[in-house]
Amino acid sequence: MSENGLERFLNSIIEGDCAQILPQLPDNSVDLIVTSPPYADQRKDLYGGVHPDRYVEWFLPIAAELKRVLKPEGSFILNIKERVVNAERHTYVLQLILKMREQGWFWIEEYCWHKKNCYPGKWPNRFRDAWERCLHFTKQRKFTMYQEAVMVPMGAWKETRLRKLSETDKRRDHSRVGSGFGKKILNWVGRELAYPTNVLHLPTECANKGHPATFPVELPIWFIKLFTQSGDVVLDPFMGSGTTAVACKQLGRTYIGIEINPQYCEIAKQRLLAVKQPLEPPSLFPDLGSVPSFKK
Repeated sequence: MSENGLERFLNSIIEGDCAQILPQLPDNSVDLIVTSPPYADQRKDLYGGVHPDRYVEWFLPIAAELKRVLKPEGSFILNIKERVVNAERHTYVLQLILKMREQGWFWIEEYCWHKKNCYPGKWPNRFRDAWERCLHFTKQRKFTMYQEAVMVPMGAWKETRLRKLSETDKRRDHSRVGSGFGKKILNWVGRELAYPTNVLHLPTECANKGHPATFPVELPIWFIKLFTQSGDVVLDPFMGSGTTAVACKQLGRTYIGIEINPQYCEIAKQRLLAVKQPLEPPSLFPDLGSVPSFKK
């Protein structure tokens, strides 16, 4: 790593503007990018604010640098949410997705972060926000993904629907709406674990660690498990109070954090000092032998 100039950035919180720091990172050097940039016109006193109409123009040069530093089989997770302007949702996130595709990104998936403990409120023409987008981009169609690392207990589905099916029905669960599509239930008979959905039910970070928009450490942990292995490099160009770095240290990954606010850099460094060693026990990774195989 020292040969390509990456070593000096590893396991570091770098104070500065990511638009200026990112060009210093080598090409194809990062396995995963997880970040939540400042939302449009939010927290102007801290970040200066970017008007929704100019948000895409502001972010695209950063996205180009992220694409350059990401490895060919790496992934980019962008946590973002549209804001309301003149009584309607602004379209800057949708515009950004389209422009990033023009930039060469593949928009693979949209994960929904359901904020289980969102604050109550009342508005005249909408209800409170209880979810945010986690957009998954890659540089190519083939990318690294460790799905078995995030498998979940089958739970109620196994105890109810699967148990009630007859042995014949277990061969294939036919569509109840006559679509002609079905699922091969036999693959899951006797299994304890299943693949999760694309909805992540996680509470917001109540103790915000000195930052007004901290996401829960479980959010980057989930994506880090899904897209990296031990020792891989994870970048957060808008590090904030260091949550992504904390997740990396807990999981034994290498992190690079960039943050423009010196106060948040210091908070991140103090949080990292409190993480003494990787915390993930082997039991969190399911036995790969229990995973059903599927033929495409």
